[in-house]
Formats: sequence, structure tokens, C-alpha cells
Amino acid sequence: MNTELKLISMRDIQTEDVQWLWYPYLPRGKLTIVQGDPGEGKTTFVLAVISALTRGEPLPECEQAPEPVNVIYQTAEDGLADTIKPRLEAAGADCARVLVIDESKRELNLSDERLEQALRKTGAQLMVLDPIQAYLGDGVDMHRANEVRPILKRTAAMAERTGCAVILIGHMNKAQGLKSGYRGLGSIDFRAAARSVLVVGRLRDDPAVRIVAQDKNSLAPEGKSIAFQLDGERGFKWKGTCDLSVDDVLSGSGKLQTKTLQMEEELERMLKKNAPAEAVLNRAKELGVSERTLMIAKKNLGIVSEKRGSQWYWMLPEQGCKDAAF
Repeated sequence: MNTELKLISMRDIQTEDVQWLWYPYLPRGKLTIVQGDPGEGKTTFVLAVISALTRGEPLPECEQAPEPVNVIYQTAEDGLADTIKPRLEAAGADCARVLVIDESKRELNLSDERLEQALRKTGAQLMVLDPIQAYLGDGVDMHRANEVRPILKRTAAMAERTGCAVILIGHMNKAQGLKSGYRGLGSIDFRAAARSVLVVGRLRDDPAVRIVAQDKNSLAPEGKSIAFQLDGERGFKWKGTCDLSVDDVLSGSGKLQTKTLQMEEELERMLKKNAPAEAVLNRAKELGVSERTLMIAKKNLGIVSEKRGSQWYWMLPEQGCKDAAF
């Protein structure tokens, strides 16, 4: 077959700025991989991100609240009615903005035209496919680069055409001692196709705390690692940024220190007796803690506020305040 040669001059290419759904972790119009060992909180982390995006709330490291967006979420591992929706509701997501393509008559794969049709019909700004291997299609060996590469190329092209951020959730392989780039399940081409790769893992010293570390960023400097808490009693809570590396996450080592945790400890100390809100705000400034981080710490501890005369006071929930306004 004869193919006519066509050359493109870089002079004629119009440069474009990278757009972000969550800087620097989730670029618009690109592929992002979220991976980790089974049970480490990958899906819970992604559902927390979805919750914030559908409500128009800022994610960690973002000071400005975005406009609420629609999300398409496809899962082949968890039930929608008994698992995904309850978890979305627990996270506070606007479920009206979370859409699912019906796979009851025909299962989806990454080459399915319904993916792009759904994006254009809903205007969704984020699509999640969980897990990667379930959406490769019949007969595709995820360990063979020649089979995986063209599928990922088509998916990346779809993301670019629609401007939608696409998250592929994947498991890590069981190999120990390898560099993080070779711990992803399947061909290394998954990592090559993604513009951002996030690794989720837990710490041995505190299994309820999980860390999200950026293992690759082709479009911006790598972002700080982000901690979150996940347990049956306290649920999901953001715990701030930290200096733990991807290797720390994969090995479960390292000591967690974040501004959010520092502020939580300070609040518990200050609020053994009720404290004026102004004093708390001043103390946060002394510690170099932003007001947003302070408010996250306040929410995590369930701190409530009460107005006495012309002054607001903060107190721990067990102190019995009923007025939670601030």
C-alpha cells in the first residue's frame, strides 16, 4: 500500500498551554494512572477526588474552588448500588454529576466508541476506568507492548480531542526491589502513555494513613506527596502534603509530618479550654499554616464554633456546642 509522504513543519504548530483539572496531578486531555497494591485505597482516593470535583470544592494544594464538573465512572470490580454509590455519598459527592455507561448488554473496552460519545453528550471533564486490565478488550495481553500501545494511543487521542482528563486505575505487580516504574502491572507502555502517574500506599507505623506520591509528571514539576486517613471510625480525611517519596510509599517506611497534622495537634492543645477564633487564626499564622489548611484541620477534628457577644469561640465537639457556624 502506497502512503503519500506528508511533512509537518514545527513552525506551523501552534503552541498550547497545558490545562489542569488538578495541578500538578491531573492534566486535562491526558492520561493519568493511579496505581498501588490491592486494598491500599486507590479507588477511595479517586472517589474523594470525584467528590470534590462534582461539588466544586478545591482539592489539596488548590486554593481556588473550580466549577463543579460531570464525571464518567466505570468499574468492573465493585457494585454500583452496594459499593460505589454508598462510598460516593459518604464522600459527599453530587451523585447527579456522576454518570455510568450501561454495560449490561455489551461490555466496554478502551476502543469502544461509546466512551467518546458519552464524553461529548455529558461534557464530562473526568473519566475513570477501574481497573485498567478490565477495559483492554478480549484477547489483549496487557504484558505485550505491541498489543497495549495502539489501544493506549487511541485512548490518549480521545482524551486530547475532548479535553477530558482520563484516570486509569491499576494494580502493582508483586515484584520487590524493582524501581517504581517497573512495579506497575502489565507492559511498561502503560507508564509511557500516561502524563501523570500516582502511587497510593500505606505506612507501616499507621495503617490508617495512606500516601499518594507522584511517580511521573511529563508536563510540570512533580507534585508533593499527599496524605489521607482511611479507617472505619473516622472515614476519609485529607491530612496535607508531606515529603515522603514513592520509595517510602512502596516500602511503607518513613515518618509522616504535615501542616494539617501539626495544626490538628495544636488545636487539640489550644482547645482544651475554649479559645477565641481570632487567637486560633493568629496561632496558625505564627506556625505558617494557611487558612485553608486550618479549616481542613478544623473539619477533621469536628471543631464547632459559638458566638458569645461579638466574639466567636472554637471548641472541640465533646464540649457540647450546638452552633457550628463560623
